[in-house]
Amino acid sequence: MSTLDSMDAILFSLSRAFCSPFAVFLQIQGCVICLLLALGWLMAAYVRNREVKRIKNSVKAGNSFAFLYQDIDELEHSRQAKLPRVSVIMPLKGFGEHNLHNWRSQITSLYGGPLEFLFVVESTEDPAYHAVSRLLSMYQIGAEKIHKDTKYVLFLDDDVRLHPGTVGALTAEMEKNPEIFIQTGYPLDLPSGTLGSYCIYEYHMPCSMGFATGGRTFFLWGGCMMMHADDFRQDRYGVVSGLRDGGYSDDMTLASLAGAHKRLITSPPVAVFPHPLASDLSFGRYWNYLRKQTFVLESYISNVNWIMNKVLFAVHCYLSWGFVAPYVMAVIHITSALRIYIKGYHHLQETTVASGGMSLVILLAICTFIELLSMWNLTRREVTLCNLLSPEAPRLSLAPYNWGLIFIAMLVDNFLYPISAFRSHFSQSINWSGIRYHLRNGKVFKIERRNDMVPAKTDLGGKHLYGKKGAPQKASFLSSLGRNFAHWRQPKKFDV
Repeated sequence: MSTLDSMDAILFSLSRAFCSPFAVFLQIQGCVICLLLALGWLMAAYVRNREVKRIKNSVKAGNSFAFLYQDIDELEHSRQAKLPRVSVIMPLKGFGEHNLHNWRSQITSLYGGPLEFLFVVESTEDPAYHAVSRLLSMYQIGAEKIHKDTKYVLFLDDDVRLHPGTVGALTAEMEKNPEIFIQTGYPLDLPSGTLGSYCIYEYHMPCSMGFATGGRTFFLWGGCMMMHADDFRQDRYGVVSGLRDGGYSDDMTLASLAGAHKRLITSPPVAVFPHPLASDLSFGRYWNYLRKQTFVLESYISNVNWIMNKVLFAVHCYLSWGFVAPYVMAVIHITSALRIYIKGYHHLQETTVASGGMSLVILLAICTFIELLSMWNLTRREVTLCNLLSPEAPRLSLAPYNWGLIFIAMLVDNFLYPISAFRSHFSQSINWSGIRYHLRNGKVFKIERRNDMVPAKTDLGGKHLYGKKGAPQKASFLSSLGRNFAHWRQPKKFDV
């Protein structure tokens, strides 16, 4: 038997093995995963589209400010004067290509009530310090420590691009339902064209369906969280001590506290934010980001939180490789069928196996098409919604999205997720923007800072982390934020 015939024999054996009952189960399972994702995105698109229709109908009815308020009477001075005070807290680290635009969208909010900003920087050597100082001087904005009359606190990532009416929409929901513990939202990634950026987009898309509920959700994104200021002043439910005493992930910690105390988390339908990814986002930076996301599951504040994280760890890993496995088998089935056609084999067993294998491939292809179509539809709805909510901003478009790369990113991301998760589990440490965190029993017990650990740029935004002097300071962000909480009762002026 020739070498080529030996290779064909191995190929046909694999194809035959992949037609066994267990292998068929795995391939059908992969199709089910595709269809479940498609269903989730279809439901999320329904929620986003309902909001799109509401805004368009309101505009047709004569409300040109529907992107701000559903009821135009809300813009009356008597109502605007009664709006509660909101303080926006935004930690800054590094400066990148999209930061200036993002910060402008935040400080130029059209919220009609008292609004103040607290920009938290770790060091005056951080490039963000000089950039935001210039921006605030341009807009002649003064910043204070949290005001004693602040009713709500909005935590934002510095790469969040707000809509003009975001603060007002979040505040209105808090006013309507005082039982809300936290309001949150989620980003709409705008890939830059690199495989790494598409992997980030694909990673976030399954999570996005949990935030497109139009109301109650169990998920929380740390990039946008509005809460009652008194919860922090009084350390209610341990929201401050949970973060201060070894807490690593703000959103996972607060979501765990909400679950433990049966508190309400909501995500309004307008809380979706454009998130442009860095134009030079490399695959290596995507891998670093994925490592940080899986590392979050290693942190916990209670036994119940630990169990939930481990269940999420196991389920996510199983589904990720369960999603990828059918495509590996499909490659074998296609290759086997091509060899039979090219070599002219007519053995009944091989042709029967190849026929069965190709039937599974066709089924997988149909399910994949439905999945990608549903993902495209949700993205289209969210792009439309973002354009309506920010009529003054440059128009977003679906045109730059490369759906071939998105399909590849789906396979790459789901293949790498379990690898990253297991590495995080066994390492128990992570380098986050030049700061290495070490966990013990789910909490941070050691923080290292060394110049040789500082990456050239951050992962998603491509931000330069340090200026020419480039030396990170010894105080951690968590400790500095904790000190800020301690001074809330005694607000003082400060320079950003």
